[in-house]
Amino acid sequence: MQSFLRFFAVFLCVLCGSNQAEAKQPNIILVITDDQGYGPVGRHGHPWIRTPNLDKLYDASTRFTRFLVSPTCAPTRSAIMTGRHPMKNGVTHTILERERMTLKAMILPQVLKQAGYTSGIFGKWHLGDEEPYQPHTRGFDEAFIHGAGGIGQAYNCSCADAPGNKYFNPVIRHNGSFVKTKGFCTDLFFTSALGWIKSKKDGDDPFFAYITTNAPHGPFIAPPKNTKYFTDLGFGKTQAGFYGMIENIDENMGRLMGKLKEWDLYKDTILIFMSDNGMTGGGSGRSGQPVAKGYPFFNAGMKGLKGSADEGGVRVPFLVRWDGHWKAGRDFDTVSAHIDILPTFAAIAGIKQLPKNQVEGRSLLPLLNGERKTLSDDRYLFTHRARWATGTEPNTHQWKNFAVRSQQWRYIGAQQARKGNTVPGALYDMVKDSGQKENVAEQHPEVVKKMRTAYEQFWKEARPLMVNESAPMSKTRPFHVWFAEQMKKGGIPQWKAPSL
Repeated sequence: MQSFLRFFAVFLCVLCGSNQAEAKQPNIILVITDDQGYGPVGRHGHPWIRTPNLDKLYDASTRFTRFLVSPTCAPTRSAIMTGRHPMKNGVTHTILERERMTLKAMILPQVLKQAGYTSGIFGKWHLGDEEPYQPHTRGFDEAFIHGAGGIGQAYNCSCADAPGNKYFNPVIRHNGSFVKTKGFCTDLFFTSALGWIKSKKDGDDPFFAYITTNAPHGPFIAPPKNTKYFTDLGFGKTQAGFYGMIENIDENMGRLMGKLKEWDLYKDTILIFMSDNGMTGGGSGRSGQPVAKGYPFFNAGMKGLKGSADEGGVRVPFLVRWDGHWKAGRDFDTVSAHIDILPTFAAIAGIKQLPKNQVEGRSLLPLLNGERKTLSDDRYLFTHRARWATGTEPNTHQWKNFAVRSQQWRYIGAQQARKGNTVPGALYDMVKDSGQKENVAEQHPEVVKKMRTAYEQFWKEARPLMVNESAPMSKTRPFHVWFAEQMKKGGIPQWKAPSL
């Protein structure tokens, strides 16, 4: 029925003088990497990493240069899916049942389905491993995923991947059943996504492909061909693995962009690249292996890494390409965030009714369309590291590890002023001091007061929605249970890679 209605709509547009490309909403491909952060991209000034394909995408894209996410992965993913702060989705950790995204939320593929979109996810989900929380039960039509927050992870809760999984030849859950794959994980996720895109490219309905690599999350393992360059430079195993995984991602971005060109999809497909939080310690030497001699630590001049409420913990690339529609080479420094993705996609799809009392973000479409140069009405964005111990009352952490961000200011909070200071916390003018080197809280107490008041109101709204705080730890690991059941029923079949 949807196909017929779409055909009829196109027919009417043709009668009215419009063409078919204008009648069909664009396809959307969102690629999100895990723990890469902002720095390790060639065009961002990285002194040694090679990312020729991301550099090409950068040159062909509109770039949001101040795009912010959460300090860790599951919170960011929940914000993308719902358009609101992760704490309001119940996500206050990456494990211990607190990574589960509330079932009361209407999430991105369900929203897009209203406009006829079909959706697929390929890689990391990390918003609940129990069946009701799985992506194929929440609006995704195709799901090719690993469990937990990383391949092979297992915790004393429901959050666990298939037993014994490795980065090479992993077992993957495909639409609710396990399959055995052959190859490196990132290559497999892109191959699966490309096969699905190929199957959908000539259909009447637009598609949303969510490609979510677990790389370059630790353990830092990459194909030998990708690590050799870095070991030859003198990097240790950790850094060689981290940067090797990123160069492998870049190769796969090249594969993806090559197929979009081959299949003539660029004219009606939006391609977006981003990461889920700031750079992990794999690229910093923090993990115990010093950065190679002659290659100093690089984080684009920012303070903070993954897990930090500072700019370096939450700023990521956000590259948006739509050939023939949005101008390449534009930079927007308007502070924008993960909560803006759902309303932006909904606006692109022509959806006017968003989930009631849920979406907090705002559409970036006026900027992308060139209708405005900035979204002039400023706002506050709130960050909290969370991750307090299970059983802890969250209110005891309200004034710890948090930040408030506006277009100009970043306030890193403290409950009380330090001895000798009259204003609590640290305030940075991010326009003049993007590296957060000078605390100007004493000079601008009125700014601090406004930000603290806004944050306190945010906390009052968020605290009742932290629905997983008292959740008991699951006595079973669903991926382990399902794996054992499937083994008893006939085993794990070999996945047949699609022909591209």
